[in-house]
Amino acid sequence: MRRAHGAGVGLEERPASEVDTVVVTSQPDARRPEPLRTEFAFELPRGYVDGAGNVHRSGVMRLATGRDELVPLRDDRVRENPAYLSVVLLARVVTRLGTIDDIHAGIIENMFATDVAFLQDLYRRVNQEGHTRAGVTCPACEHTFAVDVAGSRLGES
Repeated sequence: MRRAHGAGVGLEERPASEVDTVVVTSQPDARRPEPLRTEFAFELPRGYVDGAGNVHRSGVMRLATGRDELVPLRDDRVRENPAYLSVVLLARVVTRLGTIDDIHAGIIENMFATDVAFLQDLYRRVNQEGHTRAGVTCPACEHTFAVDVAGSRLGES
């Protein structure tokens, strides 16, 4: 057999009918990281009740910055009561609650305890783990799967 002119060592000239066909696909690279999410929508278990009696359940939390975690440490309310840190911190990172865009510590203070606990858990998940999914196991069949704890109300998926 003859070598093709200018071909590298080991490459042989073959008739076109014997040439292997190479198919190139544009499948996404499974190793490519997910794009950075900076905002996370959520549904509160109970909802914040404003002064007019309106219930606000849906909201948005953004990723915290270093500044978000440092500034509350200078707050006098936090200095007097360290447990108040989570209230001030949540007020900084929750950007919307229902139709309310001006979230402040007074709103977080007046939420039901279950909603504050939900937001604290969501804060931990998005800022430490980078997502809102939680691994769960079915008690009946012991099948394990992930659920998104932020995106839906109780009983929905």
